[in-house]
Amino acid sequence: MVKNKKKIVILGSGFAAVECAKKLEKEFGNDPETELVMIGEDNFLLFTPMLPQVASGMIETRHIVFPIRTICKKTKFYEGRIKNIDPHGKLVTLWGTRDKRSISIHYDFLVVALGSETNFFGMADVEKNAYTMKTLNDAVLLRNRVIDMLEQAENETDPILRKGMLNFVVVGGGYAGIETAGELLDLLFDATKHYPTIQKEDVKVIVLEAMGEILGGANKKLANFAREQLTKRGMDIQLKKAVTSFDGNEVMIKSLDETPKDSIDQSEVSSIITKTLIWTAGITSVSTIKRSMFKTDKGKIVVNKFLELKEFPGVFAIGDCALFVDPTTNRPLPPTAQIAEAQAKLAAKNLIAIVKNSEKEKFVYESKGQLAIIGKRTGIATILGMNISGFLAWLIWRNVYLSKVPTFDKKTRVFLDWMIDLFFDRDVSRLNYIKQETEKEYKELDEVDDVW
Repeated sequence: MVKNKKKIVILGSGFAAVECAKKLEKEFGNDPETELVMIGEDNFLLFTPMLPQVASGMIETRHIVFPIRTICKKTKFYEGRIKNIDPHGKLVTLWGTRDKRSISIHYDFLVVALGSETNFFGMADVEKNAYTMKTLNDAVLLRNRVIDMLEQAENETDPILRKGMLNFVVVGGGYAGIETAGELLDLLFDATKHYPTIQKEDVKVIVLEAMGEILGGANKKLANFAREQLTKRGMDIQLKKAVTSFDGNEVMIKSLDETPKDSIDQSEVSSIITKTLIWTAGITSVSTIKRSMFKTDKGKIVVNKFLELKEFPGVFAIGDCALFVDPTTNRPLPPTAQIAEAQAKLAAKNLIAIVKNSEKEKFVYESKGQLAIIGKRTGIATILGMNISGFLAWLIWRNVYLSKVPTFDKKTRVFLDWMIDLFFDRDVSRLNYIKQETEKEYKELDEVDDVW
């Protein structure tokens, strides 16, 4: 056994963490003097771009999860939730549970890629009653909820109660919100044929967006095309509308039309009767980062041009949890998987440079394009400098994302799911899952500070 091994620890198991580990494995995978370690809450990589298709029943649940141990075979993996990061002592401590003890893991170099969690902007009632689209469990719960509402509405005689069951509100008109809303509309229209008393015009998908446009950052013509297509299909897209509360039966909305600064706020307040609200309107850093010693701004770890922390050399932050200000626009980069992967590659490159005493590189981001599907075999794409919409953009989306699926067996399964969807209706059976309250932090139990 080699003494004084250099240990590189990666926190997280998302796109950024996995991409970084893969790059480091190519360099250090067979190096006896370097140990690679990954710590994640889940022992799989979740392919989040396809979550809306799981929610709509197009893709089977397990087909978009990839075990970390099959992707990063030369990285030692710990499944656990991070309690504390000590950059002075170079220790990462994991929470203990009833079934496993807490441990502390030493590192020489650290990559923080802990991603983000849903931001409800302090609205406790929304957090309690809304559905989200961040995890696999979220997608399954949403699909069950939609089918449950159809089942209840089919036999409901009270028109007000029935309307609340058949109104589905999506908060957030970004890529996640629009793709979720498009898939939801497809599922509802496909499912209504099995419910004799429910017509297509009875179901309503409503998108609420606080900004003046949907798909912010996309080409304006493409964003307008998406809005027109979705509106034509019956979706109600409301701009400059912010949610103020949701009690599980009614969502309260405030109009954000600009008023002069010196005038009394006369914003119009309205409401929508609904029993299902899907929140895709914002993200925030995980609590581990918020209480860490790292310098943060707006909850994100501040990094320099090398994606490194100025105060702690050898510590890098990448992905949703990192705040990198683009020098060309002087604005922080948005939290996308494409940016996370680009940062992961450079962080790995710079780590290799530190170990080998060579020059580090600055992070320069060049977008490869933007893609979105909006339901009914329609999409938008900005790729290779071209703006494409309609069926061709939908095909491009499928090809690009299928190529990014990590393993051949899962590529095949996803492809077969897509083919089956062309010929058969979607399943309307409701799986018996219960929405569970998730704890933000684990309870502190007996802990043993063993340094591994």
